Amino acid sequence: MCIHWRKGKGSMAYRTANGKPSFQGFTLIELLVVLAIISVLLTLAVPRYFQSIDKSKEVVLRENLQITRSAIDKFYADTGKYPTNLEELVEKHYLRSLPVDPIVDSTSTWDLITAEAEHGRGIYDLKSSAEGNTADGRLFSSL
Repeated sequence: MCIHWRKGKGSMAYRTANGKPSFQGFTLIELLVVLAIISVLLTLAVPRYFQSIDKSKEVVLRENLQITRSAIDKFYADTGKYPTNLEELVEKHYLRSLPVDPIVDSTSTWDLITAEAEHGRGIYDLKSSAEGNTADGRLFSSL
């Protein structure tokens, strides 16, 4: 059984069962050991965290490109012409919203590839305008 009592101004102590006071708190060494353990764990975890963020952006980019290219193909199959812009795919309900390029975090920075005259005018394909490479060394614009 511990009984709370004060010794001096601002210090806290408890009386143990044998009657001796027991001061509670952490020593500087204990705090430094805990901070060292936390810093080692962060040193291991933070690079993996950022690596997983970059990998997930690549996966989302590939998925957005595949879905948008599929919508362009469906639009062409239904109408016999390519869309003049990406907004037309949204207006005609081939897409719910404009695709986002997660690398540059924008819906308006796509590199749009127009169809040749024999296939009709309009957007035939799109690519990312992001600079840099994927984890496997390919350019973002080559996906």
